Amino acid sequence: MLNLRLIVIGKYKETYWKQAEAEYLKRLKPYARLVIHEIAEEPFRNAAERERIQIKEAEKIQKLVPDGSFTIALHERGRGYTSRELADFLSSLSLRGETLTFIIGGPLGLHENLLKTAGCQLSLSPLTFPHQMARVALLEQLYRAATILNGKTYHY
Repeated sequence: MLNLRLIVIGKYKETYWKQAEAEYLKRLKPYARLVIHEIAEEPFRNAAERERIQIKEAEKIQKLVPDGSFTIALHERGRGYTSRELADFLSSLSLRGETLTFIIGGPLGLHENLLKTAGCQLSLSPLTFPHQMARVALLEQLYRAATILNGKTYHY
């Protein structure tokens, strides 16, 4: 069973994202223990405040990363995987008993120091998505990986 943690900046604003998340959480239940921590977005007026906001959010994120956890930061310049490659990667970490902590930043992204200290950086796509969409896409890929690892027919 996968031991997963998501640390995300921001809450869902639209109900359709909440509904999509609820569906994937239900589907993941047989395959994973999953805890989601939401951190409130820091208010900002413009992108010139990026560094200050990212530092504040990174400090809050670090407090929620458990000791011994393998952190995976979602980032547009991260490594891209096929669904099967991601399943194999997650399986290899899980077999070592790792808690896998995924970090999704807010509108201004993650601070560079947080990206450097992460065990790896994962890109869901070279495209940039709203962080709410990225959160649902990640949950779908985690479910897909779990079905691949368990020989289910969700992924063809």
